[in-house]
Amino acid sequence: MERIDPPLTGRERETLRAYLDYHRATLAWKCEGLDDEQLRRASMPPSTLSLLGLVRHMAEVERHWFRRVLSGEDLPHLWSDAHDFQAAYDASGSGRAEAFAAWEAEVAHARRIEAAAESLDVTVYVPNWKQEASLRLLMLHLIHEYARHNGHADLIREAIDGVTGD
Repeated sequence: MERIDPPLTGRERETLRAYLDYHRATLAWKCEGLDDEQLRRASMPPSTLSLLGLVRHMAEVERHWFRRVLSGEDLPHLWSDAHDFQAAYDASGSGRAEAFAAWEAEVAHARRIEAAAESLDVTVYVPNWKQEASLRLLMLHLIHEYARHNGHADLIREAIDGVTGD
């Protein structure tokens, strides 16, 4: 995933897409050059949070917001039969190939669904929030989710091999 800086003067939808893709690429970048064992390394036991766990979690997040909520698809969770988003964080039995394939597939679905939406003003009912939300808000929510978890990824990556960067 190529990491491209978002435009400074783009239109709203173009800017939201660019920021979301920037944060997606940042997560991938934080995982570059690491083997499966390093990607599974927990941030600070007893937490199971790892870089691979973040990738798995973001696959669930993409799947939920774009496919379930926006597109209305009835889909199971990728790593939990109990509809538990937290289960994705435990990547102890997972590897790069499985996690990244799932995440990249969900990102591709998300891009397709977002591009097909008529406008950012399209609204959908969000059961957890018990109200309607616009595509604009959903995209902002995903940007927020990635930004927060990329902060976690910064710290985890630095603890693994000392690599830092924005």
